[in-house]
Amino acid sequence: MKKVVDTNPLTAKPPQEVPLKNAPLVRVIAQVMFSPIVSIEKKDFVGSFQEAIRDKYPILQPQQTHSFAFSPQGIVPIAPQVTWRFLNTTASWRVSLAPNFVALETTAYLSRSDFLERLQSILTAVNEAFHPDVQRFGLRYIDRLVGQNLTDISSLVKPEIAGIAAADFTHQTINESLFIMPDGEEKITARWGLIPTGVTFDPDAIEPIAEASWILDLDMSLAKNREFSVEGLIKEGNYFSERLYTFFRWAIQDEFLRRFGGEL
Repeated sequence: MKKVVDTNPLTAKPPQEVPLKNAPLVRVIAQVMFSPIVSIEKKDFVGSFQEAIRDKYPILQPQQTHSFAFSPQGIVPIAPQVTWRFLNTTASWRVSLAPNFVALETTAYLSRSDFLERLQSILTAVNEAFHPDVQRFGLRYIDRLVGQNLTDISSLVKPEIAGIAAADFTHQTINESLFIMPDGEEKITARWGLIPTGVTFDPDAIEPIAEASWILDLDMSLAKNREFSVEGLIKEGNYFSERLYTFFRWAIQDEFLRRFGGEL
């Protein structure tokens, strides 16, 4: 029996999950953006948040981030901003806290329920420490194919997704499409394509590696000002995860599931 999703992935019923023993999922990121809270830059102010999560994320790595803005006078530097990075002991899970966002990311994704449980504990700590609002919530899954799997791309993903990547002459091609959910305000940004050796289009999420690779990068978000509700955000996160998984299953072929350890 075919396991792929053949209907519109924006509206199709989420398929039953097929666990992949060797999934090529390289990173999962959840981010909540809120109105700036400038006191978050002060280490004394974030102490209670650190204590709430320190048992699972004991390593603290403050980071100064630099950015620029465009003005009629040209490019103008913006004052550096502190982002607090909290990591587990293997650096496979990371929490990032800045004056205008909190994020949870992992390179060791186990399951939807495990990720959302971890996210819930982070959001609870944020809510208790800072009482923010919500401006945007997003969830992102990034898959990466390399080696023989890259060579076999045309048998692993659908032709409309493999596209020019299946041609012998191509060197680099990244496609990006924006989908608006028909029954809501959520958006899905889908990026896919070939990345050459040592290259990335998003250094914060996709590390450059020593070989060419093919990326499937799915990001679902809702940009809407609202109250900070841990329960509401986790409900949204579950919905986003289901919808992105449906899109993923629409994009791949059955051979993808078999290749990476799925039982059909």
